[in-house]
Amino acid sequence: MKGKSTKGTGAFRYIQNMGRSFMLPVAVLPAAAILLGIGYAIDPDGWGENNLAAAILINAGNAILNYLALIFAVGLAFGMSKDKSGAAALSGLVSFLVVITLLSADAVAMYTGTSPDEVNAAFGVIENNVLIGIVTGLIAAALYNKFSDVKLPEYLAFFSGRRAVPIIASFVMIFVSLVLFFLWPLLYGALVTFGEWILNMGALGAGIYGFANRLLIPTGLHHALNSIFWWDTVGINDIPNFLSGSGEQGITGRYQAGFFPIMMFGLPGAALAMYHTAKSKYKKAAGSLLLTASLTAFLTGVTEPLEFSFMFLAPLLYVVHALLTGISMFIAATFEWTAGFGFSAGLVDMVLSLNNPVANQPWMLLVQGVFFFILYYVIFRALIPALDLKTPGRDDAVLSTEEATEDDGDEDTVRPSHADDKYTRKADQILIGLGGRENIDTVDYCTTRLRINIHDESKVDEGQIKAAGVHGIAKPGKNNIQVVVGTEVEHVAEEMKKML
Repeated sequence: MKGKSTKGTGAFRYIQNMGRSFMLPVAVLPAAAILLGIGYAIDPDGWGENNLAAAILINAGNAILNYLALIFAVGLAFGMSKDKSGAAALSGLVSFLVVITLLSADAVAMYTGTSPDEVNAAFGVIENNVLIGIVTGLIAAALYNKFSDVKLPEYLAFFSGRRAVPIIASFVMIFVSLVLFFLWPLLYGALVTFGEWILNMGALGAGIYGFANRLLIPTGLHHALNSIFWWDTVGINDIPNFLSGSGEQGITGRYQAGFFPIMMFGLPGAALAMYHTAKSKYKKAAGSLLLTASLTAFLTGVTEPLEFSFMFLAPLLYVVHALLTGISMFIAATFEWTAGFGFSAGLVDMVLSLNNPVANQPWMLLVQGVFFFILYYVIFRALIPALDLKTPGRDDAVLSTEEATEDDGDEDTVRPSHADDKYTRKADQILIGLGGRENIDTVDYCTTRLRINIHDESKVDEGQIKAAGVHGIAKPGKNNIQVVVGTEVEHVAEEMKKML
C-alpha cells in the first residue's frame, strides 16, 4: 500500500493544499479591516479629509485592498510550493506582472490595431482581477515544484535551482498569456453571466449563495465560489468595496451580512442544544469542547470546530445548518441590513463594521442573531433526540483524554502521553490514532484542520483520535484524513512534524 496513489487522490490532495494556501493571502485582510475600521471611527464623515491620522489609516488599509490580486498571486505561489520558498513567491510575482502587462487593455489594443476603448472589457479589469492572481500563483508554484532542483552546466551554475524558476516563469507566462488572450474573454463572460444571474435575483440570490457556501465547506471548494462574490472576479467585489467604503449602502455587504447571525449566534445555539442532549456521563467533555468552539465562532467567526463536530456524525443537521444560513442571508439582504468583514463574521469584525460608511443598520443583524440562536436551539434540540443523532456527547467515541483513561479498564482506551506540553500530548495521541509514523505520508494544516495523507486507512482508529479532544474527523478521500483541532492547529501540526 505504501506509496500507492490514484489520480483522484492526487487531485483531491491538490485541492486540499489549495484551500490551505488560500488562508495566507486571506489572512492579510484583517489588517485592512482594522486600519479602515479605526480610520472610519476617527473621521466618520470625511473618511480622512478632516483628520490626518484617519487619512493615513484609511490609505494604508486601501493599499492592501488595491493589490489583492497581486497578494493572491504571491501568497498562493508560496503556499503551494513544496518547501514554502521565497523563490516561489518571487516567481508568483513575476508571473502575475508578466500576464497583466501583456494582456492590459493598451497592450491588447496594440496587438489588434484597435483603440483601448474597443478592446474586450475582460482585458480592462485583468490588472486587479483576483482570479488572474490565483491562476498565475498556482502556475508559478507548479513551475517551482518542477524546476527548483534543476542543475545547469557549471558556467550557468549561478542560475541553477531556485534562481532558475523566476526566469523560467517569465517565459512560460508568455505562452500562458497567449492562451488567456483567447480564453480569458470567454471565461470572464461566463463568470459575469453567472454573477449577474445571482445579482438579478437580489435577496434570493444572496440566500442561494449562503446555502451553497456552507455545503461546500467540507470540500474546501467554497473558496472558488467566494471568489466570484467577495473579490473583483466579475465586478461584485463585495469585501473590498465594503471595507473601503466605496460601495452602495444597503447593497454592498449583502454577501457577508447574513453570516453574522449564524456564526455569532446560530451555531452557539446549536452547541447549547448539543450540550443539553449529551449523555450525562459525557456532558462535561462535550461541554468543554462545545463552549470553546462557540466562543471561537462568536468572537472570530471561525466556525469549523463547531461545524465539524456534527458535520459527519449527523449530516442531516449540517444540511439544516446550510438551509438556515441561506435563510439568514436572504433575510439580511431583503431588509438591506449590511455589515462586512476582513476575516470572518465574528464580534471583532462586527465592531469594526459599525462605523463603516456603507454599513446599513448593522445592529439589526444582532437582533436577527438572537432569533437565530433560538431557532437553531429549538430545531437541534428537537431533532437530536428524536432521530438519535450522534452529536458530541452522544457518540461514545467523543471523550476527552482524561475521561477516556478513567473508563472501566477497557483495553481500547487511551494511555495518556507522558509529554509535558499539551500540544505534544495531543499530537502524540492523534499520531497513534492515525496508525503511527509508518502510516503517515504527509501532514499539513489550514485554519483549523490537520490535513493528513495516509497509506492505509484500515489502520486509523477514530476513537483514539477523538480521545485527544479534537472537534471532529473527516474522510474526504480514501487516503485523506482531516482532523479538526481548532485554532491551535498550527502548534499541533508542528509537533506532529517533529515526531515524524
